[in-house]
Amino acid sequence: MHVERIFAVQRPIDEVFDYLADFTHTEEWDPGTVSTTRRSGDGGLGTTYDNVSEFLGRRVELVYSTVTHAAPRRVRFRGRQRWSTTLDDLALRDLGDGRTEIQYRADFSFGFPISLAAPFVVGPKLGDLADETVASLRRALER
Repeated sequence: MHVERIFAVQRPIDEVFDYLADFTHTEEWDPGTVSTTRRSGDGGLGTTYDNVSEFLGRRVELVYSTVTHAAPRRVRFRGRQRWSTTLDDLALRDLGDGRTEIQYRADFSFGFPISLAAPFVVGPKLGDLADETVASLRRALER
């Protein structure tokens, strides 16, 4: 399962990349994030983070790793826990005049038996969550 959104913000691409590449900022823009702390690394490729998120009334603890760090165009984070893996992919494009286009994609995979129910339980909620994420991310970047 995945969600994807493309939108623009009034902020230069270098600043957008620097903000997004620091995964601890998810506390400011990801509606599901309760907390994120850096576990290891300098913020670049291979940096790991401990993340606590809440979705559908359940708290989930994940360990995220920076798997792509290609300034200022793309950053990807992979989150893992026992029953699921997520991949957050943020691709950036300079629109000029201090504007940046963000292509946000989140992929979710679940282990058995959760994978059987996920399309019916999680799937219908992902679109709303993606829309909330875009609104929060815009607010955080344009303040």
